[in-house]
Amino acid sequence: MIEKLKSSRHKSSRRNINTVQKTAYDLFQQALLKGHIRPGQVVSQRDLIDLLGLSISALRELLPRLQAEGLLTVMPQRGIQITAIDLPMIRDAFQMRLSLEREAVIVAVNTLPDEVIAEQKKLHLRILQQLDEQPTDKLLDEGQSIDSLFHQLLINNTNNELMIQAYNVNSIRIRLIKLDKIRLSESVLPAAFADHLAIIDALAKRDLKAAINAMQAHIKNARDRAIEF
Repeated sequence: MIEKLKSSRHKSSRRNINTVQKTAYDLFQQALLKGHIRPGQVVSQRDLIDLLGLSISALRELLPRLQAEGLLTVMPQRGIQITAIDLPMIRDAFQMRLSLEREAVIVAVNTLPDEVIAEQKKLHLRILQQLDEQPTDKLLDEGQSIDSLFHQLLINNTNNELMIQAYNVNSIRIRLIKLDKIRLSESVLPAAFADHLAIIDALAKRDLKAAINAMQAHIKNARDRAIEF
């Protein structure tokens, strides 16, 4: 009975630690994406504690994970540098994205249901039609969301937890690049959605070669836009 009680307490404690770590990670990610901390910026532990509302112990547990994921660098006696958006970072992030999403589209050709593919096409065409009629910031935000969810759908469809985790980490870098470089605009969104529709049509036809080629072209176009800016 005592051993069971100890085991139960240990599991409960572990769950609490995991919850605190996830909360801290989410807070850091939100601060990055909202621009409260900027790529390349050097901050102190105290800066992050005050900004994120974390305890010193929670921050110290978070920092090794963020450093391992390449989102910051801890510099002893000098502070913490948030990863900068530069040409090597952009190239590395998009190369990682290509390798993951190429595999995802291979899986999708064989497993993504017809009705899901049809719904994605409907969503994309609606946004393009409304954008042509009357572009608004709200519509662009919706398009940005549809863009992100389309890629997340393909990755989640793999049911491969390692791939999903790697994609989610890399997507933070991609989202930072988009915020700083290539956020979907009235001029960029139609081209991005045209790329998506090429992928969607290839998936609908279960055409593996066309789906791979369309995805590779899409990632290349996104990378080239980031590098140009």
